[in-house]
Amino acid sequence: MNRLTPKRRLLLQTGAALLASTSPFFASRLAMSQNVPATATLSATDPYLWLEDVQGERALAWVRERNLESETVLQARPGFEQMRADIRAVLDSKEQIPYVQRRGDFFYNLWKDAANPRGLWRRTSLAEYRKPQPAWETVLDIDALGKAEKENWVWAGSTWLGPDEQGVYRRCLVSLSRGGADASVVREFDAVLKRFVDNGFTLPEAKSSVEWIDVDHVYVATDFGPGSMTESGYPRIIKRWQRGLPLASARTVYEADVKDVYAYALVDKTPGYERTLFVRALDFYNNRMQLLQGSKLVPIDKPSDAQLSFWRDRLLVELRSDWKLGETTWPRGALLVGDANAYLKGERKFSALFAPTATRSLSGFATTRSTLLLTISDNVASRLEEWTPKAGRWTKREVDAPYPGTLSAAALHDPLLRTDALAEAYFLNVADFLQPDSLQLGRTGTNERERLKARPSFYDASGMRVEQHFATSQDGTKIPYFVIWPKGAKADGDNPTLLYGYGGFEVPLNPWYSGVQGRAWTTQGGVFVLANIRGGGEFGPGWHQAAIKALKQKSYDDFAAVAEDIIARKITSPRRLGIQGGSNGGLLVGAVMLQRPELFNAVVCQVPLLDMQRYHKLLAGASWMAEYGDPDKPDEWRYISAYSPYQNVRSAKEGKTYPKVLFVTSTRDDRVHPGHARKMAARMLEFGHPLLYWENMEGGHGGAADNGQRAQMMALEYAFLWKQLGKS
Repeated sequence: MNRLTPKRRLLLQTGAALLASTSPFFASRLAMSQNVPATATLSATDPYLWLEDVQGERALAWVRERNLESETVLQARPGFEQMRADIRAVLDSKEQIPYVQRRGDFFYNLWKDAANPRGLWRRTSLAEYRKPQPAWETVLDIDALGKAEKENWVWAGSTWLGPDEQGVYRRCLVSLSRGGADASVVREFDAVLKRFVDNGFTLPEAKSSVEWIDVDHVYVATDFGPGSMTESGYPRIIKRWQRGLPLASARTVYEADVKDVYAYALVDKTPGYERTLFVRALDFYNNRMQLLQGSKLVPIDKPSDAQLSFWRDRLLVELRSDWKLGETTWPRGALLVGDANAYLKGERKFSALFAPTATRSLSGFATTRSTLLLTISDNVASRLEEWTPKAGRWTKREVDAPYPGTLSAAALHDPLLRTDALAEAYFLNVADFLQPDSLQLGRTGTNERERLKARPSFYDASGMRVEQHFATSQDGTKIPYFVIWPKGAKADGDNPTLLYGYGGFEVPLNPWYSGVQGRAWTTQGGVFVLANIRGGGEFGPGWHQAAIKALKQKSYDDFAAVAEDIIARKITSPRRLGIQGGSNGGLLVGAVMLQRPELFNAVVCQVPLLDMQRYHKLLAGASWMAEYGDPDKPDEWRYISAYSPYQNVRSAKEGKTYPKVLFVTSTRDDRVHPGHARKMAARMLEFGHPLLYWENMEGGHGGAADNGQRAQMMALEYAFLWKQLGKS
């Protein structure tokens, strides 16, 4: 079973999610009340506040003008239409792996292609899934639904009740987003009849979370009206809602503070181990948990930044800080296991199943019925371990799996089924820069795995090679990075090179296979470099904590150090070097563009944070203050202001020049406000710096709502990069 810990839940709501739109591995309402009008009481020194009015007529007119300019320039490049078609062919390929989620006897998949741009929600059996061409049963056609209801629906997930007495999963709550925003509507769905339930549970558009209690009751956290949301724009109140009654009648059972990030409920229905938890996310990394015992809520004693989860009769704790218990100090980055009931009674006896080293960290874990599967990052490559309790002791087995590369394990065990033939089974996804993903079916206790699916080779990788190097940052820290060389390329300092980074929220950048990148960049002679800078999670929480808040500048120093190193190695030169990043990575490239403009000739800045003086006042921004700090506090604004891109642009009249930049964002991004990119572009244009700007009218934080939009967005980005960095 694979549970979302508080940290992992919140990661899905951060800029980290942008990786899902650029890498297959890392596979809400835009409320008018949240839009900041031009007349709001704000700093009088900012002349571009009107661009924060997301749907304002003046702002959208400015966007359309910029879009037309950028499309006119970039779509005129020779080969643009072919490149867009090649990208679309990869995205729409029927040979992509149809990744699935198990629900009883069925395996569900959301499938998008040219004929189904918004997707078919469909299912099949494991026996069928094993076949090269499975027989799929359509459960819900999102395109047909949108057409019938005259809505631009985008699939946003499902929450299941659990199996009935026959083991059949029937009821679920389907979330549908307008245009790809985080906010969604929620509607109860009957998966057997394949239709929405008449007079079932429904929620209007909001950033909601819902958890089933039983067939007639749910816990719901949503926008209940004034005072019900946190300053981050997420629900802070949880109510118990009964079928057939209006939402207004639901009874409040839990409240978080308005300054918290959000609150949610977790219901574990494992027979014999039923538990209900209520969680307050105090900030992005700290939470408080309470266990429902009878009618009382009992606080769970733990370090606030530790991630705690239950596994039947056991308790699992992931540490982000050192934890001293008696004479033992457990290190940050460790995974501890103990007896759940004993812990709740006050005992603090643990076994460490993982302890970090300077080069090894825990990437994640999954649980079968009897075994813990640990994915370990070893010098930014994955290893897999099995841990099994036997006779009161834990036994480790190293699983023979491909190395180096990126592994992702997902257990198939369903603890809600009376009998489960897949109790010890798991999916293992294997990926690398030059090797397409393969999906394998394994079982604990053996190295034998069945290869179920594999992505095709979307490009000819023969003659290409991958290298890992280390740059030395300003404070002497060694920063790893990968170089993907195209066929025949030499270290002559003249290779068009794209440097990609993120460096935030403890999110690691692991090797991935990208057919789009291969077709549009590396097979065309471009070098790709992936930087594993501090702020990310490549080496665990310590690597992340080395570059947050007052230390955030270290991320930018690391990124610049990688750029300097690849130039020194003659992999490229400043004339041929471009950088790219999205969300927090957009902040990264925005800051480094201003600090070290002499190193680069092109910048692709995607759905970025850029105005760090106001980021916490826009949409979900307040939820990220544990990462960046609070700009309203003078001592914290002092270090934020030193790198905040919007406040640090200098005029060309002062002799300042910057590399050419392409800003890419989405009107429907209700996570990182599009005003960041809009205002930055406007200020740079005012100060005499030429640039391009493109804003998709749909797409949410991923930038695109379907493959057609995504192909257009990516084609514009690569056309810009080749225009700036190419040799012809």
